Amino acid sequence: MSGSTFGTLFRVTNFGESHGPAIGCVIDGCPPGMELSEADIQPELDRRRPGTSRHVTQRNEADAVEILSGVYEGKTTGTPIALLIRNTDQRSKDYGNILQTFRPGHADYTYWHKYGIRDPRGGGRSSARLTAPTVAAGAVARKWLQQKFGTTFVGHMTQLGEIAVPFESLEHIPNNPFFAANATDIPRLEAYMDELRKAGDSCGARIDVAARNVPAGLGEPLYDRLDADIAHAMMGLNAVKGVEIGAGFASIAQRGTVHGDELSPEGFRSNNAGGVLGGISTGQDITVSIAIKPTSSIRSPRQSIDLQGQPATVETFGRHDPCVGIRATPIAEALLALVLMDHALRHRAQCGDVRVEPGPIPGQA
Repeated sequence: MSGSTFGTLFRVTNFGESHGPAIGCVIDGCPPGMELSEADIQPELDRRRPGTSRHVTQRNEADAVEILSGVYEGKTTGTPIALLIRNTDQRSKDYGNILQTFRPGHADYTYWHKYGIRDPRGGGRSSARLTAPTVAAGAVARKWLQQKFGTTFVGHMTQLGEIAVPFESLEHIPNNPFFAANATDIPRLEAYMDELRKAGDSCGARIDVAARNVPAGLGEPLYDRLDADIAHAMMGLNAVKGVEIGAGFASIAQRGTVHGDELSPEGFRSNNAGGVLGGISTGQDITVSIAIKPTSSIRSPRQSIDLQGQPATVETFGRHDPCVGIRATPIAEALLALVLMDHALRHRAQCGDVRVEPGPIPGQA
Protein backbone atom coordinates (compact mmCIF):
# COMPACT_ATOMS: atom_id res chain seq x y z
CA MET A 1 0.00 0.00 0.00
CA SER A 2 1.47 3.36 -0.98
CA GLY A 3 1.11 6.46 1.17
CA SER A 4 2.71 4.98 4.27
CA THR A 5 5.97 6.97 4.17
CA PHE A 6 6.24 10.60 5.28
CA GLY A 7 9.13 13.07 4.96
CA THR A 8 12.09 13.77 2.67
CA LEU A 9 15.31 13.58 4.72
CA PHE A 10 13.69 12.49 7.97
CA ARG A 11 11.49 9.71 6.62
CA VAL A 12 8.97 7.73 8.64
CA THR A 13 7.36 4.57 7.27
CA ASN A 14 4.34 3.41 9.28
CA PHE A 15 3.22 -0.25 9.27
CA GLY A 16 0.64 -2.57 10.82
CA GLU A 17 -3.10 -2.96 11.37
CA SER A 18 -5.36 -2.30 14.31
CA HIS A 19 -5.83 -6.00 15.12
CA GLY A 20 -2.58 -7.39 13.75
CA PRO A 21 0.17 -8.72 16.04
CA ALA A 22 2.01 -5.38 16.13
CA ILE A 23 2.24 -1.87 14.72
CA GLY A 24 5.30 0.31 14.31
CA CYS A 25 7.47 2.48 12.11
CA VAL A 26 10.91 2.77 10.58
CA ILE A 27 12.67 6.13 10.85
CA ASP A 28 15.33 6.81 8.24
CA GLY A 29 17.56 9.88 8.33
CA CYS A 30 17.89 10.54 12.05
CA PRO A 31 21.30 12.14 12.65
CA PRO A 32 23.81 9.94 14.49
CA GLY A 33 25.11 10.48 17.98
CA MET A 34 21.90 11.42 19.80
CA GLU A 35 21.25 9.54 23.01
CA LEU A 36 18.01 7.60 22.61
CA SER A 37 16.19 4.93 24.58
CA GLU A 38 12.64 3.67 25.05
CA ALA A 39 12.41 6.02 28.03
CA ASP A 40 12.60 8.99 25.64
CA ILE A 41 9.64 7.72 23.64
CA GLN A 42 7.33 6.03 26.15
CA PRO A 43 6.03 9.18 27.90
CA GLU A 44 4.58 10.49 24.65
CA LEU A 45 2.93 7.15 23.92
CA ASP A 46 1.48 7.14 27.42
CA ARG A 47 -0.18 10.50 26.72
CA ARG A 48 -1.91 9.05 23.63
CA ARG A 49 -2.60 5.60 25.07
CA PRO A 50 -6.18 4.23 25.08
CA GLY A 51 -8.05 3.30 28.23
CA THR A 52 -6.78 6.26 30.28
CA SER A 53 -10.25 7.60 31.14
CA ARG A 54 -13.90 6.65 30.78
CA HIS A 55 -14.21 9.14 27.92
CA VAL A 56 -12.04 7.18 25.48
CA THR A 57 -11.91 3.65 24.10
CA GLN A 58 -11.48 1.05 26.84
CA ARG A 59 -9.11 -1.03 24.73
CA ASN A 60 -6.34 -1.82 27.23
CA GLU A 61 -3.02 -1.44 25.42
CA ALA A 62 0.25 -0.77 27.22
CA ASP A 63 1.70 0.68 23.99
CA ALA A 64 5.16 -0.36 25.19
CA VAL A 65 7.68 0.64 22.53
CA GLU A 66 10.68 -1.48 21.56
CA ILE A 67 13.70 -0.12 19.69
CA LEU A 68 14.80 -2.85 17.28
CA SER A 69 17.58 -1.10 15.36
CA GLY A 70 19.42 2.14 14.74
CA VAL A 71 20.70 2.58 18.31
CA TYR A 72 24.03 1.29 19.62
CA GLU A 73 25.31 1.77 23.16
CA GLY A 74 22.47 4.21 23.78
CA LYS A 75 23.10 6.48 20.78
CA THR A 76 21.58 6.74 17.31
CA THR A 77 23.87 5.38 14.61
CA GLY A 78 22.42 7.22 11.61
CA THR A 79 20.93 3.98 10.27
CA PRO A 80 17.19 3.17 10.20
CA ILE A 81 15.51 3.17 13.62
CA ALA A 82 12.82 0.50 13.83
CA LEU A 83 10.18 0.98 16.54
CA LEU A 84 7.73 -1.78 17.45
CA ILE A 85 4.52 -1.61 19.50
CA ARG A 86 2.80 -4.93 20.10
CA ASN A 87 -1.02 -5.21 20.04
CA THR A 88 -2.17 -7.11 23.12
CA ASP A 89 -5.89 -6.42 23.55
CA GLN A 90 -7.60 -7.05 20.20
CA ARG A 91 -11.25 -8.19 20.15
CA SER A 92 -11.81 -8.99 16.50
CA LYS A 93 -15.11 -10.76 17.21
CA ASP A 94 -16.68 -7.36 17.89
CA TYR A 95 -16.55 -6.71 14.15
CA GLY A 96 -18.16 -9.92 12.92
CA ASN A 97 -21.45 -8.17 12.17
CA ILE A 98 -19.90 -5.69 9.70
CA LEU A 99 -18.03 -8.13 7.47
CA GLN A 100 -20.64 -7.77 4.74
CA THR A 101 -21.61 -4.11 5.24
CA PHE A 102 -20.09 -0.64 5.14
CA ARG A 103 -20.06 1.68 8.16
CA PRO A 104 -21.27 5.20 7.26
CA GLY A 105 -18.50 7.78 7.53
CA HIS A 106 -15.81 5.10 7.75
CA ALA A 107 -13.18 3.98 5.23
CA ASP A 108 -14.87 0.59 4.64
CA TYR A 109 -16.50 1.65 1.37
CA THR A 110 -13.45 3.41 -0.10
CA TYR A 111 -10.96 0.68 0.89
CA TRP A 112 -13.22 -1.93 -0.72
CA HIS A 113 -13.41 0.01 -3.99
CA LYS A 114 -9.69 0.76 -4.08
CA TYR A 115 -8.24 -2.63 -3.10
CA GLY A 116 -11.08 -5.10 -3.57
CA ILE A 117 -10.40 -6.37 -0.06
CA ARG A 118 -10.49 -4.83 3.41
CA ASP A 119 -9.61 -5.69 6.98
CA PRO A 120 -12.77 -4.94 9.01
CA ARG A 121 -11.17 -5.66 12.39
CA GLY A 122 -11.11 -2.32 14.15
CA GLY A 123 -10.80 -0.53 10.82
CA GLY A 124 -7.57 -2.33 9.90
CA ARG A 125 -5.13 0.11 8.37
CA SER A 126 -7.55 3.07 8.64
CA SER A 127 -7.76 2.80 12.44
CA ALA A 128 -6.60 5.58 14.74
CA ARG A 129 -4.55 2.81 16.37
CA LEU A 130 -1.96 3.55 13.67
CA THR A 131 -1.28 6.97 15.18
CA ALA A 132 0.77 5.35 17.96
CA PRO A 133 3.84 4.84 15.71
CA THR A 134 3.49 8.46 14.57
CA VAL A 135 3.69 9.61 18.18
CA ALA A 136 6.72 7.37 18.74
CA ALA A 137 8.54 8.81 15.73
CA GLY A 138 7.53 12.30 16.80
CA ALA A 139 9.20 11.74 20.17
CA VAL A 140 12.51 11.13 18.40
CA ALA A 141 12.09 14.32 16.36
CA ARG A 142 11.08 16.30 19.44
CA LYS A 143 14.24 15.31 21.30
CA TRP A 144 16.55 16.29 18.43
CA LEU A 145 14.80 19.63 17.87
CA GLN A 146 14.84 20.45 21.57
CA GLN A 147 18.55 19.72 21.85
CA LYS A 148 19.42 21.56 18.64
CA PHE A 149 17.21 24.66 18.87
CA GLY A 150 15.35 24.49 22.17
CA THR A 151 12.14 23.84 20.22
CA THR A 152 9.17 22.73 22.31
CA PHE A 153 5.62 21.72 21.42
CA VAL A 154 2.33 22.27 23.23
CA GLY A 155 -1.22 21.48 22.16
CA HIS A 156 -4.61 21.70 23.81
CA MET A 157 -8.30 21.22 23.07
CA THR A 158 -10.18 24.46 22.39
CA GLN A 159 -13.59 23.02 21.49
CA LEU A 160 -15.47 19.79 22.23
CA GLY A 161 -18.56 19.37 20.09
CA GLU A 162 -20.59 22.56 20.52
CA ILE A 163 -18.71 23.56 23.67
CA ALA A 164 -15.92 26.13 23.37
CA VAL A 165 -13.19 25.55 25.94
CA PRO A 166 -11.84 28.88 27.23
CA PHE A 167 -8.09 29.18 27.72
CA GLU A 168 -7.02 29.53 31.36
CA SER A 169 -3.48 28.18 31.69
CA LEU A 170 -1.21 25.67 29.99
CA GLU A 171 -0.53 24.23 33.43
CA HIS A 172 -3.97 22.59 33.38
CA ILE A 173 -3.32 20.47 30.26
CA PRO A 174 -1.79 17.39 31.96
CA ASN A 175 -4.38 17.45 34.74
CA ASN A 176 -7.49 16.46 32.77
CA PRO A 177 -8.34 13.79 30.16
CA PHE A 178 -9.22 16.36 27.47
CA PHE A 179 -5.82 18.07 27.18
CA ALA A 180 -7.70 21.29 27.93
CA ALA A 181 -5.88 24.40 29.13
CA ASN A 182 -8.78 24.83 31.51
CA ALA A 183 -9.81 23.62 34.97
CA THR A 184 -13.17 25.34 35.45
CA ASP A 185 -15.14 23.62 32.67
CA ILE A 186 -13.88 20.03 33.04
CA PRO A 187 -17.03 18.80 34.88
CA ARG A 188 -19.14 20.20 32.06
CA LEU A 189 -17.03 18.42 29.44
CA GLU A 190 -17.24 15.15 31.37
CA ALA A 191 -21.03 15.39 31.66
CA TYR A 192 -21.24 16.11 27.93
CA MET A 193 -19.19 13.02 27.09
CA ASP A 194 -21.21 10.83 29.47
CA GLU A 195 -24.40 11.94 27.73
CA LEU A 196 -22.93 11.18 24.30
CA ARG A 197 -21.80 7.73 25.34
CA LYS A 198 -25.20 6.84 26.77
CA ALA A 199 -26.86 8.04 23.57
CA GLY A 200 -24.53 5.92 21.41
CA ASP A 201 -23.36 9.03 19.61
CA SER A 202 -20.12 10.95 19.05
CA CYS A 203 -18.77 14.45 18.50
CA GLY A 204 -15.86 16.32 16.98
CA ALA A 205 -13.23 18.64 18.44
CA ARG A 206 -10.84 21.46 17.72
CA ILE A 207 -7.19 21.15 18.74
CA ASP A 208 -4.65 24.00 18.76
CA VAL A 209 -0.95 23.12 18.66
CA ALA A 210 2.12 25.34 18.68
CA ALA A 211 5.86 24.95 18.26
CA ARG A 212 8.05 27.41 20.14
CA ASN A 213 11.70 28.40 19.58
CA VAL A 214 11.55 27.48 15.91
CA PRO A 215 14.49 28.86 13.89
CA ALA A 216 13.75 31.23 11.04
CA GLY A 217 14.35 29.96 7.52
CA LEU A 218 12.73 26.52 7.53
CA GLY A 219 10.64 25.71 4.46
CA GLU A 220 10.80 26.27 0.73
CA PRO A 221 8.94 28.50 -1.74
CA LEU A 222 5.92 27.29 -3.71
CA TYR A 223 5.39 23.52 -3.60
CA ASP A 224 7.47 22.65 -0.52
CA ARG A 225 6.18 25.45 1.69
CA LEU A 226 6.45 24.78 5.40
CA ASP A 227 2.77 25.58 5.98
CA ALA A 228 1.73 23.36 3.07
CA ASP A 229 3.68 20.44 4.51
CA ILE A 230 2.17 21.07 7.94
CA ALA A 231 -1.33 21.00 6.44
CA HIS A 232 -0.44 17.83 4.52
CA ALA A 233 0.75 16.14 7.70
CA MET A 234 -2.25 17.19 9.78
CA MET A 235 -4.68 15.98 7.11
CA GLY A 236 -2.94 12.61 7.38
CA LEU A 237 -4.30 12.30 10.93
CA ASN A 238 -7.46 10.20 11.11
CA ALA A 239 -10.71 12.22 11.20
CA VAL A 240 -9.11 15.62 10.49
CA LYS A 241 -11.33 17.63 8.12
CA GLY A 242 -9.81 21.08 8.42
CA VAL A 243 -6.46 22.78 9.11
CA GLU A 244 -5.72 26.41 9.91
CA ILE A 245 -2.32 28.07 10.09
CA GLY A 246 -2.19 31.19 12.24
CA ALA A 247 -5.37 33.25 11.94
CA GLY A 248 -6.70 30.75 9.40
CA PHE A 249 -10.27 31.38 8.32
CA ALA A 250 -10.51 34.36 10.69
CA SER A 251 -8.20 36.19 8.27
CA ILE A 252 -11.15 36.49 5.85
CA ALA A 253 -12.72 39.13 8.06
CA GLN A 254 -9.46 40.87 8.94
CA ARG A 255 -8.25 44.03 7.19
CA GLY A 256 -4.78 44.16 5.75
CA THR A 257 -3.90 46.76 8.37
CA VAL A 258 -4.64 44.12 11.01
CA HIS A 259 -3.59 40.85 9.41
CA GLY A 260 -0.14 41.86 8.16
CA ASP A 261 2.23 41.31 11.08
CA GLU A 262 4.17 44.52 11.63
CA LEU A 263 7.83 44.41 12.62
CA SER A 264 9.85 46.50 15.02
CA PRO A 265 13.50 46.39 16.12
CA GLU A 266 12.30 44.16 18.96
CA GLY A 267 10.54 41.72 16.66
CA PHE A 268 7.10 41.00 15.19
CA ARG A 269 4.15 42.76 16.83
CA SER A 270 1.62 39.99 16.08
CA ASN A 271 1.50 36.50 14.62
CA ASN A 272 -1.50 36.23 12.32
CA ALA A 273 0.75 34.39 9.85
CA GLY A 274 1.21 31.56 12.34
CA GLY A 275 4.98 31.77 12.15
CA VAL A 276 5.20 31.22 8.37
CA LEU A 277 5.64 33.81 5.59
CA GLY A 278 6.11 32.80 1.96
CA GLY A 279 6.26 29.18 3.08
CA ILE A 280 9.30 29.87 5.32
CA SER A 281 9.39 30.06 9.11
CA THR A 282 9.75 33.54 10.65
CA GLY A 283 11.22 32.44 13.97
CA GLN A 284 7.92 33.06 15.74
CA ASP A 285 5.73 30.34 17.20
CA ILE A 286 4.27 28.00 14.57
CA THR A 287 0.54 27.90 15.38
CA VAL A 288 -1.85 25.35 13.89
CA SER A 289 -5.49 24.44 14.52
CA ILE A 290 -7.20 21.24 13.36
CA ALA A 291 -10.87 20.30 13.11
CA ILE A 292 -11.69 16.68 13.91
CA LYS A 293 -14.96 15.12 12.78
CA PRO A 294 -17.24 13.00 15.00
CA THR A 295 -16.22 9.37 15.42
CA SER A 296 -17.79 7.27 12.65
CA SER A 297 -17.93 4.00 14.62
CA ILE A 298 -20.95 4.46 16.91
CA ARG A 299 -23.53 2.16 18.47
CA SER A 300 -26.55 4.02 17.10
CA PRO A 301 -28.13 2.13 14.14
CA ARG A 302 -27.21 3.70 10.79
CA GLN A 303 -28.48 2.98 7.31
CA SER A 304 -26.02 1.63 4.76
CA ILE A 305 -25.63 -1.09 2.10
CA ASP A 306 -24.03 -4.52 1.99
CA LEU A 307 -21.44 -5.90 -0.45
CA GLN A 308 -24.23 -6.67 -2.94
CA GLY A 309 -25.50 -3.09 -2.79
CA GLN A 310 -28.63 -4.00 -0.83
CA PRO A 311 -30.00 -1.88 2.06
CA ALA A 312 -28.59 -2.75 5.48
CA THR A 313 -28.62 -1.45 9.04
CA VAL A 314 -25.20 -1.08 10.71
CA GLU A 315 -24.41 -1.06 14.41
CA THR A 316 -20.80 -1.02 15.62
CA PHE A 317 -20.07 -2.89 18.84
CA GLY A 318 -16.31 -2.45 19.18
CA ARG A 319 -14.58 -0.24 21.75
CA HIS A 320 -14.34 3.27 20.32
CA ASP A 321 -13.63 6.85 21.33
CA PRO A 322 -16.88 8.88 21.46
CA CYS A 323 -14.57 11.73 20.41
CA VAL A 324 -11.28 10.86 18.76
CA GLY A 325 -10.22 14.46 19.36
CA ILE A 326 -9.73 13.75 23.06
CA ARG A 327 -6.50 11.83 22.37
CA ALA A 328 -5.48 13.85 19.30
CA THR A 329 -3.35 16.48 21.02
CA PRO A 330 -0.13 14.42 21.38
CA ILE A 331 -0.60 13.16 17.81
CA ALA A 332 -0.87 16.68 16.41
CA GLU A 333 2.21 17.70 18.37
CA ALA A 334 4.10 14.70 16.95
CA LEU A 335 3.09 15.50 13.37
CA LEU A 336 4.24 19.10 13.74
CA ALA A 337 7.54 17.87 15.16
CA LEU A 338 8.05 15.49 12.22
CA VAL A 339 7.50 18.28 9.70
CA LEU A 340 9.87 20.67 11.47
CA MET A 341 12.50 17.95 11.89
CA ASP A 342 12.41 17.14 8.19
CA HIS A 343 12.62 20.80 7.18
CA ALA A 344 15.43 21.46 9.67
CA LEU A 345 17.53 18.74 8.02
CA ARG A 346 16.62 19.99 4.54
CA HIS A 347 17.57 23.54 5.50
CA ARG A 348 20.86 22.34 6.95
CA ALA A 349 21.63 20.44 3.75
CA GLN A 350 21.10 23.44 1.44
CA CYS A 351 21.58 26.55 3.55
CA GLY A 352 23.62 25.41 6.53
CA ASP A 353 26.35 27.96 5.77
CA VAL A 354 23.99 30.95 5.39
CA ARG A 355 24.48 33.67 7.99
CA VAL A 356 22.15 36.70 8.14
CA GLU A 357 23.03 39.41 10.67
CA PRO A 358 21.79 41.69 11.97
CA GLY A 359 18.10 40.89 11.73
CA PRO A 360 14.88 41.35 13.65
CA ILE A 361 14.57 39.39 16.85
CA PRO A 362 12.00 36.58 16.46
CA GLY A 363 8.90 36.71 18.59
CA GLN A 364 6.53 39.50 19.47
CA ALA A 365 7.38 42.98 20.60
